[in-house]
Amino acid sequence: MSRFPELILALAALTAGHALAQGKPAYPNIGRDATQKEVAAWDIDVRPDFKGLPAGSGTVAKGQDVWESKCASCHGIFGESNQVFSPLVGGTTAADIKSGNVARLKDVAYPARTTLMKVSSLSTLWDYINRAMPWTQPKSLTVEEVYSVTAFLLNLGGIVPDNFTLSDQNIREVQARMPNRNGMTLAHSMWPGSEFNANRKPDVQGTACMKDCAVSPRVSSLLPDFARNAHGNLAQQNRDIGAQRGADTSRPEVKGGGATAAPAVVAAAPAPAAAPAPTPDTARPAAAGVDSKAAQALTQKHTCTACHAPASKLVGPSWADIAKKHSGKGDYLAGKIKSGGSGVWGAIPMPPQSLGDADARAIANWLAAGAPK
Repeated sequence: MSRFPELILALAALTAGHALAQGKPAYPNIGRDATQKEVAAWDIDVRPDFKGLPAGSGTVAKGQDVWESKCASCHGIFGESNQVFSPLVGGTTAADIKSGNVARLKDVAYPARTTLMKVSSLSTLWDYINRAMPWTQPKSLTVEEVYSVTAFLLNLGGIVPDNFTLSDQNIREVQARMPNRNGMTLAHSMWPGSEFNANRKPDVQGTACMKDCAVSPRVSSLLPDFARNAHGNLAQQNRDIGAQRGADTSRPEVKGGGATAAPAVVAAAPAPAAAPAPTPDTARPAAAGVDSKAAQALTQKHTCTACHAPASKLVGPSWADIAKKHSGKGDYLAGKIKSGGSGVWGAIPMPPQSLGDADARAIANWLAAGAPK
């Protein structure tokens, strides 16, 4: 009986092979073969040997325009921002471009590891920008824009000059200037296939302790009951990714368990002490007669939608969440739009916005009124 599953699989394979030999589909009335056009729509990868790279070109100057309108909000004007994602540019030198090995990757005192320090193949940059950027509208860039943005990124790293035009004709020459082009190795067992490494051996070598194991001490932090939720829900003030989650301080702690109680089994947290009455500015109701379409058009005009969506979180909170949290606080929201801030919705800051007072107030009043559609 132990070989029964293997027998079933063998019979299924024989049945499918017989059906194909007879010119019949293995599973009739289930699906169909993909057309060449459908396959081509998905077959967009660019390999390290640049197979799959479409013909085209783009200039550094064009790339700067695209960058500032579609990339800088997350990566910074010069690709150095560390607020939303890790920095793309920095840590490479002219000596690295000459040698093909980034010296600072071995410098434990250097504080960061940027993309241009680590990436070894230019095809990786081109392929990722083409398939995944910008974050809010992946695959929306034209071939010229991808070449241009890639050229601008290379220019920021000092790999190509200001007047450079990157194309499918010269991209292999630029590959020969990548700072870490010689920094990748296949001499490890994480790469599949023995053809890459004849002397394969495990990366991790050791023996597991299965007896007399020491009991790990349990280290935990806690807040006294009177301090919970004193500064709002800490869980909502941390990023949604990474190890730092924050505690849900809107609910009482589970005694002895160290975890936050589930909503279904724990009574609601005690109400905090009465807060002072709101000032007239923050208590003022939203202005009547809000023009929702005009306000939403302004969010598009000033690229607010690069970080905010109607009902789901992108880089920042959704319009619905903002409207719920700050209902009726048009003046407050207008001030926050102009001044920026951080810590209310997590670790990612919102930079000050340069839009006019009238536009800021129109968007703020729309949010304060509940962000109606």
